[in-house]
Amino acid sequence: MGCSPYKKNNKSEFSNSMFQSKYVANSTNSLKINAGIFISKRKGSIYDYYTIEQKLGAGSFGFVRAGISKANGEKRAIKSINKKKISDDMKERSKFFSEVDILMRMDHPNIVQLYEFFEDENYYHLVTEFVIGGELLDFIIKEKCLSEPVAASFMKQLLSGISYCHENNIVHRDLKPENLLLDRRSSDAVLKIIDFGTSQIFKRNESMTHKYGTVLYVAPEVLEGSYDEKCDIWSCGVILYILLSGRPPYSGRSEEEIIGKILYGRYSLESPEWKNVSSEAKSLVKQMLHKEAYMRISAQQALNHEWIVRNMSSSQPTTGSEENKKNSLENLQNFRAECKLQQAVLTFIASQLVTKEQTKKFIDAFKVLDKNGDGRISREELIEAYRVQMGEFAAMEEVEKIMKKADANNSGFIDYTEFVMASAEANTLICNKNLEDAFKAFDTDGSGKISAKELKQVLGSKLRARDKIWKKLIMEVDENGDGELDIDEFKSMMMKLISMNM
Repeated sequence: MGCSPYKKNNKSEFSNSMFQSKYVANSTNSLKINAGIFISKRKGSIYDYYTIEQKLGAGSFGFVRAGISKANGEKRAIKSINKKKISDDMKERSKFFSEVDILMRMDHPNIVQLYEFFEDENYYHLVTEFVIGGELLDFIIKEKCLSEPVAASFMKQLLSGISYCHENNIVHRDLKPENLLLDRRSSDAVLKIIDFGTSQIFKRNESMTHKYGTVLYVAPEVLEGSYDEKCDIWSCGVILYILLSGRPPYSGRSEEEIIGKILYGRYSLESPEWKNVSSEAKSLVKQMLHKEAYMRISAQQALNHEWIVRNMSSSQPTTGSEENKKNSLENLQNFRAECKLQQAVLTFIASQLVTKEQTKKFIDAFKVLDKNGDGRISREELIEAYRVQMGEFAAMEEVEKIMKKADANNSGFIDYTEFVMASAEANTLICNKNLEDAFKAFDTDGSGKISAKELKQVLGSKLRARDKIWKKLIMEVDENGDGELDIDEFKSMMMKLISMNM
């Protein structure tokens, strides 16, 4: 992301999507800035934006290819859905748009990130982060079975992502090792949950009935046609069983035979491969594979299970992780954003423009601070981190200041993108190239100026908020008083943050 001289009048093709109304509040004081508001439907052909490379996989409705962004050179995964194959199937069409909607809500380091999507005459295209380490299934096959610390590390990441989903009323419904990717082929890899095509937003205390999933991993209550989010926990339990033993708990010569065994609900922990597995690990497997969903452990409870806690506490953080944590805590203290527009621009940069190399450092620091693994950093977790440096009372005061500045969506937590925005070195995010790309995203008509109308389009096109809200955002940083922001005013607004945060 090197800095370079800027050029004016670079036309942008960003347009707002129909989903963005969920993410913004009705006044400047309570304006909620989430990463999801910047995930938009692009105009034009995907080939105008990406150089398409090799095919990564294929399914009944489409395929996944690699692509290189022509804007910043970053590699992405592009999932293309053939419209002709789903044109007569409204359920499949709704699944695509549901996947877009759900991924726009996700802001978690263990859930694949969606950047944008396209529609042309023949295909829908989802552009997500490119995860280079392959499927967890391939890693398991190569390693046969994993040590308990390694299995616990992968399970904590999976459960963290699923706990986050369930907290946000989202159920995945097709968890399996093929839908879990690794950022590198290593036992300390970052795990990413993918393929939310069968996911659903659910209502508490209401059962789901549609049968989705892959037979080896599907919960008995799904087969019976009445289930809740605990079906994901069953799938996680099957995955844990495989991580520890190298094989699934239920197998057979046909799907019918496997389904019969699942419905019967019996499996073995007595075969030779379980001989050296700890009783704590077996305990977690049993609680995740309880046949009765209401008796099954929740994702958050599983994260707090003694087997996860013991194995994760016994693994010493690396020197790099501790250094990342120290730097992040210092930067959080120094972070300043004087206005909502600065917050919005930083959120765009943090969610759309941070490189793969930079992401690893942020995830390491985030995981160290996220003690309970729920994918968000709470006040209590921040206080615990600062208490060592400055004592209880001073830590509480400091954290309140941080929350007011960094909690851009007013959720009461520091979400992952908010953490990146506030904990990064200011000059890491605010360089000339990033500012130019951000300006193009906000200058939707390519006129070289950002108007109140364009802010409304980017940050909240479906809101019925009065125009003065968007005009006020402009007025706060409009140096020449013409009611619009040009590139110089835009850069001036953001460059102030570097001196403020030093």
